[in-house]
Amino acid sequence: MATRISVLTGFGLLLALSACDVLGLPATRALENGAAGMLGSAKSFEVAGSYVESGVSWNIDLQIVRPNVKHLVATSQGDTVEAVIIGPDAYFRGQQFLAKHLAGNPLGPSLARAAGKSWWKDAAGLAPSLPELTDGVAFRATFLGSAATQRTDHQPVSGLDAVELSGARADVFIASAPPYELLRVHLNKSVVIDGISNADLMYSNVDHDFKISAPTEVIDFGNLSTLPPIYTVVSVDTSGCGSPCLVSAKLKNLGGMTGALAPSTITFAMNDAANGQALGSCQARVQPDVGYNATTTVSCTIAAQATNAAVVTATADNPGRGV
Repeated sequence: MATRISVLTGFGLLLALSACDVLGLPATRALENGAAGMLGSAKSFEVAGSYVESGVSWNIDLQIVRPNVKHLVATSQGDTVEAVIIGPDAYFRGQQFLAKHLAGNPLGPSLARAAGKSWWKDAAGLAPSLPELTDGVAFRATFLGSAATQRTDHQPVSGLDAVELSGARADVFIASAPPYELLRVHLNKSVVIDGISNADLMYSNVDHDFKISAPTEVIDFGNLSTLPPIYTVVSVDTSGCGSPCLVSAKLKNLGGMTGALAPSTITFAMNDAANGQALGSCQARVQPDVGYNATTTVSCTIAAQATNAAVVTATADNPGRGV
């Protein structure tokens, strides 16, 4: 009888150890609860790394503050865009990104140059949201539970000991010490999650105060008067062109009156209509500025003598807020 009791006691101890871990390692469920719980209940955290979207490689640094605040810096091929999202309001800056966003708009290049490095307001949907990689419930459903089929302990991640839970979609790395925070996600080849692929993302700065706030000076493309001056040439008058040649241009301002690095400049060019040969030119500054949708006239003198075969054109250069 004593022998049987000893065997049963040993068997019960073995069951108890298997429910925990014979080697003192954390249970898989505890790891999953910790990772999903971090994404779901942490006041804030940061996600940084790389991914490919629509064939374009991006490096991102995304700071998330619950419930609805984000700060993003994304870079691709030398093109950097920064975004601040606070509830329904989204603010962006990045001249090249803006130019691409305005592609197809005849005023796109002028608007982008006028904006320069300034913040502008736009739709929050322009910034990636990555719900399956940042929301606890969605993350658990996508990567954990039955989606994780293999476990590897003692994997180093940023100097911390981690447990790797792998599946068909990704390799997920979770800290092996409580509270079992999510450290890294590496998407498997050809897997697309949240519209991105080839992602390798690091998670850090849990419950950190990122001090994210809305920018104070913002361009609103719904109200172009918030922009620096954007002059377009309405017409060119050569009626005063003799020897020398006095030319003038009527201009219309599609922007506002403040914020430009320097006054706008109008360049007049006289060319031979037959062969395009340059015959002369002159420049005039637009001073003072006029308000949104208002018109003004500038003039200057071309030293060359006009001929019947000459054509005079005028081109506006609006420096805006700079590059």
